[in-house]
Amino acid sequence: MEEPMAFSSLPGCDRSPAVDSLKRYEQNVKLSGIKKDIEKLCEAVPQLVSVFKIKDKIGEGTFSSVYLATAQLQIGHEEKIALKHLIPTSHPVRIAAELQCLTVAGGQDNVMGVKYCFRKNDHVVIAMPYLEHESFLDILNSLSFQEVREYMFNLFIALKRIHQFGIVHRDVKPSNFLYNRRLKKYALVDFGLAQGTHDTKIELLKFVQSEAQQEGCPRNKYHGVTGHKGSLSRPAPKNLDPQCAAKTSVKRPYANTQSAQAHVKQGKDGKEGSVGLSAQRSVFGERNFNIHSSISHESPAEKLIKQSKTVDIISRKLATKKVAISTKAVTSVMRKTASSCLAVLTCDCYGTDKVCSICLSRRQQAAPRAGTPGFRAPEVLTKCPNQTTAIDMWSAGIIFLSLLSGRYPFYKASDDLTALAQIMTIRGSRETIQAAKAFGKSILCSKEVPAQDLRKLCERLRGLDPNTPKLAVNPPGYTSPENTDHKASYHVQTSPAQPSEDSLNKRDSDGCGSRPRECPADLEGWDTVPDEAYDLLDKLLDLNPASRITAEAALLHPFFKDMRS
Repeated sequence: MEEPMAFSSLPGCDRSPAVDSLKRYEQNVKLSGIKKDIEKLCEAVPQLVSVFKIKDKIGEGTFSSVYLATAQLQIGHEEKIALKHLIPTSHPVRIAAELQCLTVAGGQDNVMGVKYCFRKNDHVVIAMPYLEHESFLDILNSLSFQEVREYMFNLFIALKRIHQFGIVHRDVKPSNFLYNRRLKKYALVDFGLAQGTHDTKIELLKFVQSEAQQEGCPRNKYHGVTGHKGSLSRPAPKNLDPQCAAKTSVKRPYANTQSAQAHVKQGKDGKEGSVGLSAQRSVFGERNFNIHSSISHESPAEKLIKQSKTVDIISRKLATKKVAISTKAVTSVMRKTASSCLAVLTCDCYGTDKVCSICLSRRQQAAPRAGTPGFRAPEVLTKCPNQTTAIDMWSAGIIFLSLLSGRYPFYKASDDLTALAQIMTIRGSRETIQAAKAFGKSILCSKEVPAQDLRKLCERLRGLDPNTPKLAVNPPGYTSPENTDHKASYHVQTSPAQPSEDSLNKRDSDGCGSRPRECPADLEGWDTVPDEAYDLLDKLLDLNPASRITAEAALLHPFFKDMRS
């Protein structure tokens, strides 16, 4: 982090030699680490050396690292290339699917294309055109309103392009939509988490299963494609036998989560496909309307314990109805219940502060939940199994919300429950509950929170509201989200189950992200933001994915009326 401005601006106050020495040391350590990483990459994929000069390491994520390189062309000048090195544990079908997205849909309409691909054993490097771009955080509050319009218009062009091919990007965020402010160039990148719609035109996406329920290894679960460790040297299977595929499972060094296969043949030891007993509490006490059966994999002793708990539940319900029942009859019910699926019983914990044994015995629902915290749509947070391209439009709406409010990141939560509570503080609890019913989820909230006016909210946060005192540029202890993978965040100050309507009004300085720079109220265009901007924002942040605006419709919105060609 840079030193406070007040410290460096004082006349005659120079930085101490110790501080300079520490900075030089840290820089040398960083450069040394980058040099070692480049050397390791060249050793792993030696053919790169004959084609490229790798200059620097410009990015690092959970599943890949990105390097800046130059390629010597025949005509004499050097061309800048971005080299994306995928982690060796990535599944070959997932890698092939990402490549197919880039080659089929990429190369036009603001979607990144691919130039070359190199492989050595299980190391894969994708070479793409390099687009020099600005940090979203650095330029956020210096963009004119017209630049914001252009940014969003070009984002929708990219989303329309990939959605036409049935690609759901699943990780739309500013760092994945590169923007060169000087050249007015844009590029949607990183299809590592992409999935296909039911009618996708990307063949390999049809083999990619819904992402894992738990964070940590979302790339290791596949629909119909499971097998032993492998590399891209094996061709992607064209016709897979579902029964054969279900009998094996992908094993990775860091993959410790359950299999997301809907039906997995259980082995003799009862471990294959096991989901365990420690099921997490569902979001806001949600009742899962999408599960019609459950499969238990507990040991005989655990089954016996759960059977006794089931008897207690049944006994209490019958007693409530004042129906006399003998011990023999209860035993008969117990046996029938144990031999059948527990999910057919109506649990007695719905709407209470406990989780009954019936709910604990249910199999966790397999639903995609990949993406970056703060950009996940409500249907992702509530584990709706039927997710569409609408989740990309929600993420685009969050980007637009950051641009209009001057706060980035706008949302950041440590878990899905808190994330849903944060959405409620803006969109309203009643509206969120109603929308959830539309896609088969029931949400309970102990306190009603009204929806906020998007214009008033954004103007207050941007500092355009004359009744709101100006906020600090950066709160104490602030760290740039670009350097912490979006660790600076919006925090709800109340308990997750009780989002407070005052949490935004009282705690702006630790509320919706941080303001990187003070934004002058008379910045070009910001004093006359049209109603169409907030109408589009409202349609993007529609809680119901079925009625959420599409990329194609967004391009035709009145907000872009003079930009359409």
